[in-house]
Amino acid sequence: MKTLSPDAVAQYRRDGFYFPLRVLSPEEAAEYRARLEAIERERGGPLGGELRHKGHLLFTWLDRLIRHPRILDAVEDLLGPNLLCWSSSFFIKEARDHAFVSWHQDSTYWGLSEPDVVTAWVALSESSIESGAMRMIPGTHTEQVAHRDTFAPENLLSRGQEIMVEVDEARAVDVLLHPGEMSLHHVRMFHGSPPNRSADRRIGYAIRYIPTHVRQVAGPPRQRHAGARGGRVPALRPRGGAGGRPRRLGAGAARRDHEAAGRPALPRHHRRALPLGPDSQRMATGATVEPVKPCAFSGCMTNANS
Repeated sequence: MKTLSPDAVAQYRRDGFYFPLRVLSPEEAAEYRARLEAIERERGGPLGGELRHKGHLLFTWLDRLIRHPRILDAVEDLLGPNLLCWSSSFFIKEARDHAFVSWHQDSTYWGLSEPDVVTAWVALSESSIESGAMRMIPGTHTEQVAHRDTFAPENLLSRGQEIMVEVDEARAVDVLLHPGEMSLHHVRMFHGSPPNRSADRRIGYAIRYIPTHVRQVAGPPRQRHAGARGGRVPALRPRGGAGGRPRRLGAGAARRDHEAAGRPALPRHHRRALPLGPDSQRMATGATVEPVKPCAFSGCMTNANS
């Protein structure tokens, strides 16, 4: 074990989450927050839409964060030495905002071959009961349950997805974190969070790690990801085709497969079969990036909420 004690690993296996872990000093956390808010000032408002997702592919300072040794050491204790950063997202609640996150499981919409996914949620501001800290129900990570889409306007999840079984909130644990601390949670964990009633923003950066044997089995035909630690990084192509052999779907085939199943027409970014998100070259040149509206396709990375 590099960071977590045997008892900590056992607690994670039993409960589905573990916290707190100090990974940044308060000063380092304040520096990351300052970088985020400098970008927001340049753009004229809070970071939103597409730019909240996979920021490690756009900004070098977030690329450094997903490779931070203290984060990776803890994740390696749970998933092993060969790690990919599958995705990342900012979760920002403005001060005294009514926005909330309903009870849900991340695994519902991600389309991965196995539930071997750990989310490292790094606090860049105080995450308290008043500011709307995450809440988790211990031991609820053992199976996938059904969800429904509500599209509630104040729900931070793009589809307003919520668990369809009764959630015993009396058992909920508040995940309280100081700036620079992180929590770890399983992809099937029942979790959500209430509104921010405090006078400050609640800012967290969620980093989703997977071992290199996990594959994409549903969703866009190819997604960008980043090797975080260990050996060769494979492509996360969906599996399929005769005999279970992988097949590479072009834009037309992906669209036909999706729409033939009776699903709604794919939005333009899926029709092109391109990874979502502006690339770092366009960001570096200051080119205008139009925000993407929440996607009706459940496998879309714009629905990757936590």
